[in-house]
Amino acid sequence: MGYTLSFLTHGTKTLAMIMAGGQGNRLQPLTQDRAKPAVHYGGTYRIIDFVLNNFINSGIFKIKILTQFKSDSLNKHVSAAWALNRSLDQYVDLVPAQMRTGQEWYRGTADAIFQNVNLITDERPDLVAVFGGDHIYKMDVNQMIEYHLTKAALLTIAAIPVPVSEAFDFGIIEVDSDGRMVGFEEKPKQPKEMPDRPGWCLASMGNYIFNSKFLVRELMAASKREGSFDFGKDIIPLLYPDYPVYVYDFNTNIIRGESHRTKGYWRDVGTLDALYDANLDLCADETAFDLYNRHWPIRTLNWNQPPAKFVCENSPENVKGSVVNSVISAGCVLNASTVVRSVLSPGVRCEKDSFIEESILFPDVIVGQGAKIRNAIIEKGVKIPPGYEIGYNKERDAKLFTISDSGVVVIAKDTIIKP
Repeated sequence: MGYTLSFLTHGTKTLAMIMAGGQGNRLQPLTQDRAKPAVHYGGTYRIIDFVLNNFINSGIFKIKILTQFKSDSLNKHVSAAWALNRSLDQYVDLVPAQMRTGQEWYRGTADAIFQNVNLITDERPDLVAVFGGDHIYKMDVNQMIEYHLTKAALLTIAAIPVPVSEAFDFGIIEVDSDGRMVGFEEKPKQPKEMPDRPGWCLASMGNYIFNSKFLVRELMAASKREGSFDFGKDIIPLLYPDYPVYVYDFNTNIIRGESHRTKGYWRDVGTLDALYDANLDLCADETAFDLYNRHWPIRTLNWNQPPAKFVCENSPENVKGSVVNSVISAGCVLNASTVVRSVLSPGVRCEKDSFIEESILFPDVIVGQGAKIRNAIIEKGVKIPPGYEIGYNKERDAKLFTISDSGVVVIAKDTIIKP
């Protein structure tokens, strides 16, 4: 187990609530049958696994996952992979939208917590950690909690610098010299830059630590207002002028066993290109995100697959195929195939003389003999016919498949490709 407890955090009761109800429209067609946190990543993982590992490795074992849209795949994964010990009062509970307060779906992130406020009042924690379920990163949550307690904050928000060009997608924060929030704009058109770092803005990661009673009180008050009911848009702008709202610098978070090049890695994988790039990050010789740190294990479903297998013709002079800077999962079989800077999920089969370059293959994809794939994301179970080429004819690919903004070819689940 990778966690440590400081004197301040020891004995503090924390309830984790993970927001996993988003539709993930920008990840279509990967989210046509599943919620965004259930999308495959890094071969064997789902996106939700990373926030769950952050809590478990931090010694926080009371976790509620709030679901809503297309949650079946997510439910199955969490139920199979994340069964904790109930006899020790440890749990990862899936909480579907129940419409306890009316006939509406969640009107925003804050409304999701409000509609399930009974979970907080029943558990009676000291703190509530409200985290998103769709980012790739490592975080010792105890360090953020310790900062929250040291500052005597009522709300602490985790933040990270982002380039000005990307700031329009985030809540942008201003802080004083003590780390207290003095300004906040949700997805501004003209974001304010950090005074000591021109060209960069301080962005909310969507991870919050609340004092429990304060959170419940403010949610009750906000529920009486009309319109949307979102933390970034509706709650935080009203809190920071009157209450101690502090900002935790994610770059100060230290994970045992991490090198300097992996420190502070955080990716919002809410678009096809962002998901594609985050997967390829794993393929680098000196990867920016380390899946192999034994001090901070990244757990997921046990696929119960045999080891990956690489085969070719018996004669040494006929040896073909190679694997270069790639992630190959258990259960994969590569028959004299070439794989370059790609991620292959469990059960992928690549037939003789196939070629895969800078591509992400989800579980059980079959690549036919002599087929060529580059710059692509191939959904679960898709069969690529022998000799077929993907990523080489942009005009044809655009007629048949989804193309991301940067030109990545995305082939949806259940697609039947005709030779």
